[in-house]
Amino acid sequence: SVLDRPKFCQCPPIDFCRGAGTSAMSKWIIEDLEEGLRFSYKLKKIFASTQSKFQQVDVCDTEPFGRVLIIDGLIQSSELDEFIYHECLVHPAMLAHPNPKRVFIGGGGEGSTAREVLRHKSVEKCVMVDIDGDVVDFCKAHLPANSEAFADPRLDLIIDDCKVQLEQATEKFDVIIMDLDDPLEGGPCYWLYCKEFYEMCKTKLNPDGILVTQASGAGVKMYKAVLSPVLNTLKQVFPAARAYKEAVYSFADEWGFVIGHSNPSTASVTPEEIDRRIAERISSSLSFLDGESYTGIFCLSKQMRLDLAAEKRILSKDNPAVFLKHMEGVSQYTKDSDATESTDPTRGYK
Repeated sequence: SVLDRPKFCQCPPIDFCRGAGTSAMSKWIIEDLEEGLRFSYKLKKIFASTQSKFQQVDVCDTEPFGRVLIIDGLIQSSELDEFIYHECLVHPAMLAHPNPKRVFIGGGGEGSTAREVLRHKSVEKCVMVDIDGDVVDFCKAHLPANSEAFADPRLDLIIDDCKVQLEQATEKFDVIIMDLDDPLEGGPCYWLYCKEFYEMCKTKLNPDGILVTQASGAGVKMYKAVLSPVLNTLKQVFPAARAYKEAVYSFADEWGFVIGHSNPSTASVTPEEIDRRIAERISSSLSFLDGESYTGIFCLSKQMRLDLAAEKRILSKDNPAVFLKHMEGVSQYTKDSDATESTDPTRGYK
């Protein structure tokens, strides 16, 4: 697979890994991104770990990214750049809508997506449904940056299957945001990238409603795996659908998103109008997104545009997204260590 099982290990005894002038080994996390390519970063400390019914969850301190949330061995967000991912996921859809009042979030257990939604003054209710209550409680305890979002009276937090909650919803939404895990084999989310699910979502949207979903890696070697078929699938459901992307440093790739518009007129917003809406609607300034960067995230390369236009796959229950393997959690490899310096050069090394 494109994403292989990562290895959480100590670096081998060579100077550029262990640091000049010291014989102690440093604890490193290594993700095997593909054959011949590894992504490694230094682990300073593990703050907490838990194993839920669905996934392994760790909050760690790392050298390059600061505090990170790692689920099933892959970084989900870091204090260095989580704002890039979450502003890109939330605000293009929220700002494209003429007046978003009711918002549904599928997933989003760490609370950052809800935080960005609730920055919009127009929002009267934000329903957030995450299947993994253990992860939500874990993030509440160990990611204090989102405490205000979890305490906001406009947030209705439900621990359940978001598909079930949407199917049972009697009121409609202006924006639906799917902040899901990648479609991992055996995971809780891979059916939520299928045409049948998107068709149901559309029935839960108001006339100007918008759906946006994260769509995995969007770099030159990754976008065909998930982003491309997700875009083509949404094109079968919505009269207007677009893909966009932005580099997320801690993900070691560009990251993709796909947005579907019930009303095609909401798909075209000028950068000047984006800036105006940000000033009017959002209670504090954004760190990443403005009119110029909004334009930039939709600027795809020539080859990528050609490949997306030629895509024929439509994801369905019978033909779901590419299955990716679950990864091991950090704690499995470091539970006998405090993740600080070690003098044992073999422990955990593969």
